[in-house]
Amino acid sequence: MKKILGLIIFCGVLILPACSNINRTDSGVFDTSDKEEPINIVATTTMITDLVNNIGGDHVQVTGLMGPGVDPHTYKPSASDVYTLDEADMIVYNGLHLEAQFIEMFEQFSKRGVPSTVIAEGIPENQYLKVGGEDSSEFDPHIWFSVNNWIDASRYVANQLKLHDPKHAADYEENVQTYIAQLASLSEYIKDRIEEVPEESRYLVTAHDAFQYFGREFNFEVVGLQGVNTQTEAGTGDISGLAEFIAEQKIGAVFVESSVSSRNIEALIEAVNSRGQKLENAGELYSDALGDREQDADTYIKMYKANIDTIVNALK
Repeated sequence: MKKILGLIIFCGVLILPACSNINRTDSGVFDTSDKEEPINIVATTTMITDLVNNIGGDHVQVTGLMGPGVDPHTYKPSASDVYTLDEADMIVYNGLHLEAQFIEMFEQFSKRGVPSTVIAEGIPENQYLKVGGEDSSEFDPHIWFSVNNWIDASRYVANQLKLHDPKHAADYEENVQTYIAQLASLSEYIKDRIEEVPEESRYLVTAHDAFQYFGREFNFEVVGLQGVNTQTEAGTGDISGLAEFIAEQKIGAVFVESSVSSRNIEALIEAVNSRGQKLENAGELYSDALGDREQDADTYIKMYKANIDTIVNALK
């Protein structure tokens, strides 16, 4: 049944007529001269949806395919996603194989002339973290956990909007400068809070390896039980090896994630406790998705602050 649905969805991409609301010139510029309808942008993850809303302001209408707590590594496009994408004037996604189930679909929309903005392309490649050593050609897709990367991504989105909608270029520039200032303040907040944690306690152990960019930028040693892709299950050997490391380093706290099952972390806690070392679940972090409004984590900045507060309060 799943294979049939996948075929229907993929074929739907090939046969659906282009339904973009705004005409484009041959150079790809949106023709907004006759009407003031917002540009219809479809974004994949919650982080990207928030980013585009901040930069685009009133000139864009952003639809996010994935909601709070959704894992983009494993998310599979539905039939309604295909129709949502088919209405898009522009598609914005992370890249670096984060949205692995969408790759062929995005390629088909690109061939049909729907412009795509790939967030990773706005970040210098020398800022990517490699997975599996220096000789690896695989990159860690969790680029948003570097605030500096997110500043670069903000500039890139603004430039793409200015390119396709030059009529509102001044507004996009004003919006991006405002947002960059907010991100700079966020970075200072993170640094100030981390100062509360003794250097010897700066270990972040999580369900999967999503926080290496955070670790590099803010001098934390980060260890994920699973790899960068949540589709790779942690085995008993992984749990046992990490349990030994935690016991040796006398780490007292680990963290679950909002978009990943807590099962493996619970097994890890049990394995460490059986070695005579007390290990606690110190709370939930947002990794591959934002939280919701009730959790006060429904924007990138709120999400990052919530994570830092959880980490620091547990480790200081």
